[in-house]
Amino acid sequence: MEARLNLFGSSIGPALFKYVNSAGKVVSDSTLPHATQELVKIRASQINGCGFCTDMHTKDATAAGETSLRLNLVATWREATVFTEAERAALELAEQGTRIADAAGGVSDEVWQNAAKHYDEEQLAALIGLIAIINAYNRINVINRQPAGDYQPGMFG
Repeated sequence: MEARLNLFGSSIGPALFKYVNSAGKVVSDSTLPHATQELVKIRASQINGCGFCTDMHTKDATAAGETSLRLNLVATWREATVFTEAERAALELAEQGTRIADAAGGVSDEVWQNAAKHYDEEQLAALIGLIAIINAYNRINVINRQPAGDYQPGMFG
């Protein structure tokens, strides 16, 4: 499989990624736990069918010390006992925020209130930004049919 377009070979791609990555750095530098950030990115990427981002973020999470057990259970987090209540709240918010078009009301008040029990306002702002950013990257990669499997941690930074 080959990507439809070499986004890095265009004048638009690098400029676009520069600004999206800058927004991502704001989130990664926040107090939202790094493990939670990776779990959210993985779950949104799974939902969106983005192999490139799923590959990247499972490898980044592994390099940061995440266990294979937890990574293997992200897709079935509701039935898994290995996630904290805070992580579960973040994963649920990520799912509803990613599937926003599937429900006329978007993210439910119940899901928001559950997340707000576990995260302060700064962390909630980071979660909103994170969900938006990973969904943007997922869409770029899915539209472009960006191949998955070759990513190595640290490859882009």
